[in-house]
Amino acid sequence: MHIHILGICGTFMGGLAALAAEVGHKVTGCDAGVYPPMSDQLRALGIDLIEGFGAEQLALKPDVFVIGNVVTRGNALMEALLNDGARYTSGPQWLAEHVLQGRHVLAVAGTHGKTTTTAMLTWVLEQAGQAPGFLVGGVPLNFGVSARLGTGHAFVIEADEYDTALFDKRSKFVHYRPRTAVLNNLEHDHADIFPDLAAIETQFHHLVRTVPGNGRLVVNARDEALQRVLARGCWSEVQRFGTRREEPGGLCTRGDAQAFDVLRGSLMLGRVEWDLLGEHNQLNALAAIGAAEHLGVDPEVACSALGSFRNVRRRMELRGEAGGVKVYDDFAHHPTAMRTTLDGMRRALPGGQRILAVFEPRSNTMKLGTMKAQLPWALEDADFSFGLQGAYGWRVDEALAPLGDRFAVADTVDALVDDIVRHARNGDHVVCMSNGGFGGIHDKLLARLQPA
Repeated sequence: MHIHILGICGTFMGGLAALAAEVGHKVTGCDAGVYPPMSDQLRALGIDLIEGFGAEQLALKPDVFVIGNVVTRGNALMEALLNDGARYTSGPQWLAEHVLQGRHVLAVAGTHGKTTTTAMLTWVLEQAGQAPGFLVGGVPLNFGVSARLGTGHAFVIEADEYDTALFDKRSKFVHYRPRTAVLNNLEHDHADIFPDLAAIETQFHHLVRTVPGNGRLVVNARDEALQRVLARGCWSEVQRFGTRREEPGGLCTRGDAQAFDVLRGSLMLGRVEWDLLGEHNQLNALAAIGAAEHLGVDPEVACSALGSFRNVRRRMELRGEAGGVKVYDDFAHHPTAMRTTLDGMRRALPGGQRILAVFEPRSNTMKLGTMKAQLPWALEDADFSFGLQGAYGWRVDEALAPLGDRFAVADTVDALVDDIVRHARNGDHVVCMSNGGFGGIHDKLLARLQPA
């Protein structure tokens, strides 16, 4: 089969392309920006890439066009294939029919922690000898690639609630039909397509409806929105995590974020010792352990495997150190994720070491200003915060005013770098948070911070 992918350089569609090529299909694709690293990865797989969405690509005559959710009406190629009556489908639908069919699908859903938990679960299954396939919205450092077909029965997938395509407004994850589903947490996000939290809860309810009776839901017991989702109907076994120790059957932890026991109620199951920071990663670990157990992996084995888990690129990734200042790259872009990231670092640092938080309101939700009032709360653990002002329709400096004299805002990345360099001193930790490239701020900072 020849498939031509529109929007191929996105993380999900690029992973789908890699899987399709591994299966043996002929794969080509196009995108508005064909650029590294995804372009290099795809070309290394022998996948031909075309810059732009020109209507002349109809002449490729693939068996099917696979449409990414970045494509809208008015896109020249989309209009041409509609007019021509060409066969097309969405990425999640193609994946479900050609890769996931017949596999034990483990889907990891939630507002935060999807990528990290998916990578954790995949690594646990790998270490348990199950050779799983996977599709992750990032690059797990243990594997070095974002997608792999795998030779085992299991397939682990990051299950995004964002809409599927211009012609299918259901969440992506309803296509995956998981046998094991992790529900990590649930907050209002993607304000460009979901008017409120209740609308997202409905989509999660639709996901729960697809899990079979002999399947398993692994659910964060601390999340009230998820409890509302389950109250709307649940037909599968439920393994809760993040419970209190006196609650029988639930998974919980005892100890510090980097060295903790895993318990079911008061019964110790294993111990995790690793380099990851924050209580959020303890909860991610419990979710991975509970999901892997559904495939027969003993929790003690899972705990041992997590000890060698190396996280995912752009998740508190240390990009370098210059002039005694450490610069980190983190994907956090929702206020809760920002706060969780900074809280984890604050708890791990010795007293006296400063955190400089740098953020770009780049996601559609943040650009709309839906959560601007939460920014001071999100940045509370930073000693000083720096924000990039864009054409958002709202002022970042006004949103950060409750921080008093502990913030600065700039209109360009270069001006922001100037501000950070003026404030930074030996021993500081600079955490750059964005779901995009942030204008290469990490390398610019490291270059400027180098001693003369």
